[in-house]
Amino acid sequence: MQIADAQREVRTVFQGGFIGGLVSAALWGTSTALATVRSPRAGIIALCLGGALIFPVTSLLLKLTRGRGALSKENPMDQLATQIAFTIPFALPVVAGATLYKLNWFYPAMLVIVGAHYLPFAFLYGMRAFLVLGGAMIAAGVMIGMYANETFTLAGWVGTAMFLVFAPVGMMIAGRESRSASP
Repeated sequence: MQIADAQREVRTVFQGGFIGGLVSAALWGTSTALATVRSPRAGIIALCLGGALIFPVTSLLLKLTRGRGALSKENPMDQLATQIAFTIPFALPVVAGATLYKLNWFYPAMLVIVGAHYLPFAFLYGMRAFLVLGGAMIAAGVMIGMYANETFTLAGWVGTAMFLVFAPVGMMIAGRESRSASP
């Protein structure tokens, strides 16, 4: 399978990241809401534990909506996707260190880590839009962490909004491609 074909399958199966983006937005929104109404600890636990469910929930929703929630066995991008997924749990000790130093750095640190995690999606999907999303998340995390860290949840709400804005953009990009390929 050629790289362009593998990337096309990733874009098609995962709808340009649309469903995963909505699942991520729901998780970030739930986590931030819990941090707002309950406690920062509740928000932290929700985001860290819920993050492990993003891919399984996304796959389930894709199967329910499209009948297919996984790449073909021939697609080498599946291995890359798995490797990218593990960047988040391996980076959580860095987030923990930042949070232990200053509690209000939790969501900004998560934005930086998740943004960095999205950069290789540009190759995985063959969509440069992921560079924009990743870069925006990194920049927002750094800026909020440095200059607007008086509240615990600001970066959580910003992350939620970024996912909500990007999800339909990814779907439009993938949809436009599939419409132009159809006779």
